[in-house]
Amino acid sequence: MKQEIAVPSVGESVTQGILAAWLKAPGDRVEEGSDIFELETDKATVTVPAPASGILSITVAAGTEVNIGQVVGSIDTDGAQAAAAPAAAAAPAAAPPAGATVSAAAPGAPAAVLPPVAPAPTPTQKAPEPPATRLEPPRPAAEAPSPPPARVPGGPERRVPMTALRRRIAERLLEAQKATASLTTFNEVNLQKVVDLRARYKDEFESAHGVKLGFMSFFVKACTLALAERPVVGARIEGNDIVYPDAVDVGVAVSTERGLVVPVIRGADRLGLAELESAIADLAARARERKILPDELVGGIFSITNGGVFGSMLSTPLLNYPQSAILGMHAIQRRPVVEEGPAGEQVVVRPMMYLALTYDHRLIDGREAVTFLKRVKDFVEDPWRLFIEA
Repeated sequence: MKQEIAVPSVGESVTQGILAAWLKAPGDRVEEGSDIFELETDKATVTVPAPASGILSITVAAGTEVNIGQVVGSIDTDGAQAAAAPAAAAAPAAAPPAGATVSAAAPGAPAAVLPPVAPAPTPTQKAPEPPATRLEPPRPAAEAPSPPPARVPGGPERRVPMTALRRRIAERLLEAQKATASLTTFNEVNLQKVVDLRARYKDEFESAHGVKLGFMSFFVKACTLALAERPVVGARIEGNDIVYPDAVDVGVAVSTERGLVVPVIRGADRLGLAELESAIADLAARARERKILPDELVGGIFSITNGGVFGSMLSTPLLNYPQSAILGMHAIQRRPVVEEGPAGEQVVVRPMMYLALTYDHRLIDGREAVTFLKRVKDFVEDPWRLFIEA
């Protein structure tokens, strides 16, 4: 029996895509649930599993644009049973090499094959003499390799078509630059209390929740509290209207080999640190494994990106349009800062991070943006407030 392979629905907003690559060849045996091809949409690249076990047949070539529900191949489930049947005939035993001696063995037991023995020389024969050593003249020293030829302008080059995801990323970034009046404000945050809290509770936290306590959950939680105080930062412009969403859905940027995607944490304001860390880990892992669904990449009201994981010290993030603001986190570096102590002001070394908030100045005034970023800084520098004011 043949089981058709149809392009599955990967979200309400997706009606077509590109069959990017087949992960199995025609005639291969596939197992039910194993990945057989990649579907590339304008939002994400997802892998599609086999609907049954059997022998694969392909009717649509890789690189073809396909519609949701379109049949692209089939699986012969009867062929799977035939391939799984054991072979009836055993492989014949190999014949001993010429000149080998076969030792006697008990009936039914395999005969032992001994290596061939060279015959002893007769009295009239002389034992072979070793070959004479030949003296060869010394070889001249190898010449130094010549340097590679300089690259000629306009020489050979490699041209690779953009993926649908990369094209969509380019379109959205250009759209954000053209459609908004972007401006960035900066601040810095002292992470000493967060570092101390993580060091004290990280083992207990991981044992209780099965996930590590990172830095991102503190910033997500701080942003949800700041958004509650400054809802305009999570609003957006549609025509001549300002739209204030009720749900606080926060996107967290994830870098994948196919490009940057921003999975959305739904209802982030209702989640604790453990739930946020679990959601972040799950979305990031599925995005890198191409298991993320396109509908999980839309609908956010605010985004966070962390260039610090790549060593960035300071940058101006681009808006995730049509959102009106995005927070950029950066590398943590120990720097001297002035703090008020028992004996007055003193210079101490602390783990510091620069923060950048890019916002659409058409909607968000400078005072709102600066106040929002300052509140994020306050919450992170005193993390116990995340629990008191949540």
